[in-house]
Amino acid sequence: MADTAKKLHLKNVRLSFPSIFSRAVFDGKQGKFEATLLLDKSDKKTKKALDDAIEAAIATANIKVPADKRCLKDGDDSEYDGYEGVWSIKASNGKRPTIIGRDKAPLTEDDDVMYAGCYVNAIIDIWIQNNQYGKRANANLYGVQFVKDGDAFGSGPVDVTDEFDDIEDDDEL
Repeated sequence: MADTAKKLHLKNVRLSFPSIFSRAVFDGKQGKFEATLLLDKSDKKTKKALDDAIEAAIATANIKVPADKRCLKDGDDSEYDGYEGVWSIKASNGKRPTIIGRDKAPLTEDDDVMYAGCYVNAIIDIWIQNNQYGKRANANLYGVQFVKDGDAFGSGPVDVTDEFDDIEDDDEL
């Protein structure tokens, strides 16, 4: 389904739980490249496009997918800070997504541009899982483009430089 699915362009969404430069790791097992994308609830046009794509994929697969097994979730039901008033959609891929800056130049993790809380454009599509692991509507993540800075989720690194003393000679070692 993923090869024939219509790619969706999500514009100006917040990036959350990004594992886009390296695969996510859970319980010591390597997973996929993934991110959760947060869409403001006032963006009715994008929400409708996502709903339509999910419904079309489900109709094509000709199965029933319960609401709690769909990749688009109500952020108000989430336990995470910053999810109030948004829709969240988790997208992943076995292959590393394209990651670019505003000028379309490739970004690396060392660029320190992409972080949880920044705003991005993303390209995804919807696919249906129907196997021994269950029936679900999932999203593939193809690309992420940095748009602008936002308030970072969680606490960033702590700078403790000022808590060290200057060392002036070898006697203090």
